[in-house]
Amino acid sequence: MKKEIVVGARESNLALRQAEWVTERLREINPKYRYSTKGIRTLGDRYLDVALSKIGDKGLFTKELELALQHGEIDLAVHSMKDLPVVLPEGLLIGAVCRRENPSDALVARHGLKLADLPAGAIVGTSSLRRCAQLLYYRSDLKIVNLRGNINTRLRKLAEEGLDAAVLAYAGLHRLGLEKHITQLLPFELCLPAVGQGALGVEIRGKDEEVRELISGINDDQTRAAITAERALLERLEGGCQAPVGALGVAEGDHLSLEGVVAALDGSQLIRASLTGSTKEPTTLGVRLAEKLIKMGAGKLLEKVRRGVAHE
Repeated sequence: MKKEIVVGARESNLALRQAEWVTERLREINPKYRYSTKGIRTLGDRYLDVALSKIGDKGLFTKELELALQHGEIDLAVHSMKDLPVVLPEGLLIGAVCRRENPSDALVARHGLKLADLPAGAIVGTSSLRRCAQLLYYRSDLKIVNLRGNINTRLRKLAEEGLDAAVLAYAGLHRLGLEKHITQLLPFELCLPAVGQGALGVEIRGKDEEVRELISGINDDQTRAAITAERALLERLEGGCQAPVGALGVAEGDHLSLEGVVAALDGSQLIRASLTGSTKEPTTLGVRLAEKLIKMGAGKLLEKVRRGVAHE
């Protein structure tokens, strides 16, 4: 039996806070282990002045953690599920998906305004192509600018750089106790979240049965079914973590509903659909919805987006 469990996470305040939350849950379940947290800087953390879509799409915030797992430097890695690519390295798996926080996007406006009340031509900061596309579909007059950095940095830039508003994930603001800055939770009808948004995933080595058994106690079956459906949709669409694809799965009992959206970067086109299925077959539901979206033109739209990003 291991004496110590080393929990890996990105070096950001939010990631370390999330890792601490997981560690506390594990300590409650099995206090016989010692637990420690190891912060690891990822590629996405090293290039904070570059748009995510220009850095690349594979494991921007996960690859270094996965290498540490494979090399035995950590026993598990805590990720925001929205950052975790749909295809994992050989030998690694998602051992647990924790109960999901509210997956909404949140508007933080300097003057306390809601999105509909922002002035014409308002400058809105976000690093997400998904948010950009859906915001522009709703309000084509907005000027979207790249806004990166940790949450506190983005909140500071909002004031220092003369932005009218920024859009961030509610879950991150909540976990850092920064909800007071929120001026509006964007309704899902307007902006579907990123695949996996609001949920924490625990990645482990597939052969590490001891750790797999340990973390099984923090897995939430309902959340896992919803996230699995969303990830299956994203994989079938061949969209990466930075693609303008939004999705939301909701599990209630054995019933699972899934809604997905694909949008043009300039907001000129938006394709949205939903399906229902069973929590016992979340992957099937995700693939079915993706194929429905593809028939509606999502595949061609995503190909156009990929060509556009590649030529920027």
